[in-house]
Amino acid sequence: MKTDQDGLASVEDIMALAAQLSGVAGAIHERALTAIRAPAGAARGEEERRHAFALLDDELLLRQHVHALYLDAARAVVKGLGQPQQHVLALTADAAEKIRRITVIANISGLVAAVVGLAGAAASGAPGTVSLALKGVRDHIKALKAQ
Repeated sequence: MKTDQDGLASVEDIMALAAQLSGVAGAIHERALTAIRAPAGAARGEEERRHAFALLDDELLLRQHVHALYLDAARAVVKGLGQPQQHVLALTADAAEKIRRITVIANISGLVAAVVGLAGAAASGAPGTVSLALKGVRDHIKALKAQ
């Protein structure tokens, strides 16, 4: 039984934190752009711009951490799939290789959509959705091999 003392004890907790931090990064971005756009003659204009550019660096770092949190949540979902993570990685590597090597772009649109769907499913934290998305990727790869 989870209590309030468990902190970030679930995929949902980690993803909620990542979403919240993403909102913070958005606020940082908006604020920095406001300072950068201030008229050149504004009081403390150049100092504000310098700080604003530093804020943009911080925003980038925060977004990198947010992405890492999403990856951590996705890894937890993959562990709950009943399939080895190595299988999932091999499948996505195979998809990437197919995308790189296919000569007719139209032939990979379904595979690309399936891979994007897998990424979204992994971020959702729902193992059943991830399993369905993996099947979609697998099916598209098989169809490309048959061509």
